[in-house]
Amino acid sequence: MMKRTYLSIELYICILFTIVLAGCKKLVAIDPPISSITTQQVFNKNDEAIAAMAGVYTMMINGTSTRYNGISNGFATGLTTLLMGKTADELRQYGYADPYVTNQLTPALDGNGPTCWSSAYSAIYGCNALIEGVAASTSGALQQNMKKELTAEAKFVRAFCYLYLTNYFGDVPLVLTVDFNKTANMARTPKDQVIQQVVQDLKDAQSQLAEDFSYGHGERIVPNKYAATALLARVYLYTGKYADAAAQAGIVIDKSGQYNLVPDLDNVFLANSPEAIWQLQQSSNVSSLGTATPEGAGFIPYPDPNTGSVNTYISPELLNSFEQGDHRRQAWIDSTDNSYWGAGGGWFYYPFKYKTGGYNAVVGGTATEYYMVLRLAEQYLIRAEAEAKGAAGGDNAAIADLNMVRSRAGLPDIPVTITHDDLWKAIAHERQDELFCEWGHRWLDLIRMGLAHNVLSAIPIKQPWAGDYHFLFPVPAAEIAVDRNLTQNPGYTN
Repeated sequence: MMKRTYLSIELYICILFTIVLAGCKKLVAIDPPISSITTQQVFNKNDEAIAAMAGVYTMMINGTSTRYNGISNGFATGLTTLLMGKTADELRQYGYADPYVTNQLTPALDGNGPTCWSSAYSAIYGCNALIEGVAASTSGALQQNMKKELTAEAKFVRAFCYLYLTNYFGDVPLVLTVDFNKTANMARTPKDQVIQQVVQDLKDAQSQLAEDFSYGHGERIVPNKYAATALLARVYLYTGKYADAAAQAGIVIDKSGQYNLVPDLDNVFLANSPEAIWQLQQSSNVSSLGTATPEGAGFIPYPDPNTGSVNTYISPELLNSFEQGDHRRQAWIDSTDNSYWGAGGGWFYYPFKYKTGGYNAVVGGTATEYYMVLRLAEQYLIRAEAEAKGAAGGDNAAIADLNMVRSRAGLPDIPVTITHDDLWKAIAHERQDELFCEWGHRWLDLIRMGLAHNVLSAIPIKQPWAGDYHFLFPVPAAEIAVDRNLTQNPGYTN
């Protein structure tokens, strides 16, 4: 197996950006690249194709130069955590009535909905360009094993992007090519059909990706077979295929030689943590991040974590959800008196899963944390929920899996005498406290578990309740303006 090299990667990333940025004047109706470099010419060597795929990861994690509440604009730059956390019951905005917090979204909102749409489709465009360019290449310098690996990585990332797009917007155009003649003015594809493609892409990736971390030079920054398996477990859970969800999660859990729950909660989110299934590696030479992850830079107060002002803070609902003695409350949440800039007094609490923020990040330094995308604790929670919903093992197996996560948090075991209804509530609660402020898990859980209306409509700051149509974000008005076949989600007016 040829391991990838990242020498001169900036050069090849620039090539990818030339293609992607030239091709993304419209976010679905993608124009053909105006550069004289075609996708087939780009991917004639291993190094070129490797660096092009690395460019997709780089584009995902670094986002754009514009920022919202300290978070770079891009669905994979922490913006998903921020927006879905506000729309759910996790985060609040300091200083003004934020339409995400109050659930008063509009299609012409301040650019963040459009950014989530466009950044996801930009990554999809890069994946499609690589898949097609690799398939069209006849160069012997692009080796067969590398073609399979990179195609599988691209399919995995494409599936990941579409999973989030469908959870943001519902039906979305299913773009599987860079051919402008096929993508111009696409209509929205039914969500079920998009998810079918997500499952197929993940199965293809699962069959072709390496089992280890060799393609990332030992780092967990390149998705492997078990990353595809973990994401497939989530998709099966979301679609009610509980036996399949439990089976896929079990495959990952059983790889104890590669993945383990980290005993010390302060170490869970470190670079290459044993709990990490897939992480995105930030570019430390980006001045807005340095060695910080996007969420570390966005959530930790600057210039001092104990006195700096906050843009976003943890809601009372989340603070009050932790059981007494839960170590996650101590390790993963910190506070500031918000006094440095003369801001409003009082203590505000913020997510502290990442320990490196703007106050201690080093531009050009070596990062000690990478941005966690998939981790093992979620797999235990997926399997527990699936077992409680009828997968093999039933309630007793679900209790055992749930207690694995609770034990690490310093909490007592759930007894085997618990009723089925209370077990279901315990699973939802454990997901709330384990996965808070991570990739919108809470928002997605509330919706798919049928809890969103009762939980959210009762929160005073979300009154008056605009309607359950807010369980999907509005399709960006700018996209509808350039694509005559795009329609708006019900309940929104342009």
